[in-house]
Amino acid sequence: MSDALPSGRPVPGPAARPPQEAGNAGDAAAAGAPEVFTPQERARGRALARAQWIPVLTARAVSTALLAVLGLTPAGARIVDAASAPFGDARPVRVLCGGLALLLLLDLARLPFAARLHVVRRDAGLDTRGWGGWSADLLRGLALSLPLALGALLGLHALLAAAPDTWWAWAAAAAALGVTAVSWLAPLLLEPVFNRFTPMEPGPLRDALLGLAAADGVRVREVLVADASRRTTALNAYVSGFGATRRIVVYDTLLATAPPREVELVVAHELGHVRHRDVARGTALAALGAAAGVCALAAALRPGPLLSAAGADGLADPRSTALLLLAVAVGGALAGPFGRAAGRRAEARADRHALGLTGDAAGFVAMQRRLSVANVSDVDPPRLLHLLFGTHPSAVRRIAAAMRGDSRPCCPPARARGGGAPAAGTAGGGAGDAGAGDGR
Repeated sequence: MSDALPSGRPVPGPAARPPQEAGNAGDAAAAGAPEVFTPQERARGRALARAQWIPVLTARAVSTALLAVLGLTPAGARIVDAASAPFGDARPVRVLCGGLALLLLLDLARLPFAARLHVVRRDAGLDTRGWGGWSADLLRGLALSLPLALGALLGLHALLAAAPDTWWAWAAAAAALGVTAVSWLAPLLLEPVFNRFTPMEPGPLRDALLGLAAADGVRVREVLVADASRRTTALNAYVSGFGATRRIVVYDTLLATAPPREVELVVAHELGHVRHRDVARGTALAALGAAAGVCALAAALRPGPLLSAAGADGLADPRSTALLLLAVAVGGALAGPFGRAAGRRAEARADRHALGLTGDAAGFVAMQRRLSVANVSDVDPPRLLHLLFGTHPSAVRRIAAAMRGDSRPCCPPARARGGGAPAAGTAGGGAGDAGAGDGR
């Protein structure tokens, strides 16, 4: 791996960087680091981000406005009544039919913006699917999300009927358990729905990745290659599963375009998520948030003007479904920035782990540059949008930290924690900043 940027400028190592205040990490120049992206690359990433933000934010605004109309007026109650009328008046039937009608209506309202986002990403060369593939993935997503949402609605109404005074406590516990179950089972049950995986061919790279995991004290069962190129040109890798099912997954796009050392550095970052139990931390945070959200929902939707405006006799009335969906959407929007801030901290910690594990700041910079350019990322997004929606630190922050020598010793070997078994957890390659099209 050459210690030079594609422009030919040498990459200064950590020792060459003077100490910097952490607050300057977002500005490569302030951190004393040379510019690693050309003006054209910056402009292309910013242009794509802007083009994506328009449908993304508009879809959110339209769906929230629609929910407000349905949930704060009798319109939602009428849809529930009309959808369930042909099938009888039983409460479960009304919940399922009304909920399905409302959820499909929301998906239909978002559909034009999802299609526009597909066009934008395809024109940028990131999305390789035609309309047939895009539609198939859309239907797969609905087949997964609708049963989960309807099951949650049905369970909530069952609790409301069985325990009208204490339903909120049972629902809070059920929400926490549900979030935990989905988090741990998703890698095993959901990943195969969207990708096919094949074992990586034996060779130096596979040996290097397994050796990297062993050196980091992470037990890995196998190394798989995902056929991501069927959908995207974006580059990524992740560590998935837990215990005996844990495996390293590498996108075929990354294997086709990045040198082996950069693949190792991406995987080193993902191993950092495992060693720091980031999935367990994130799952616990999400479970607590879900439980707290149920309690807030119970407090906000007690019998009063909101339920009256929705045309419902009470929270147990299936006609309150639109109001429930509105409350969940608003709660998710309010909690989202806090969860994404925690995610950015976890990503920065995984970066430091990768640098400590490999000691290769120059390679890390080259890897970040390659991923950012290939994924057409906005490498330095507007601060407000980044704070609200950014799931990863910006590329300039990550590169500046690496050039500055912002690495720390890796956590102790797994055996030092007792028993020699690595912590159970998963580390998935999350999406990057919304609209940025990268995840690493």
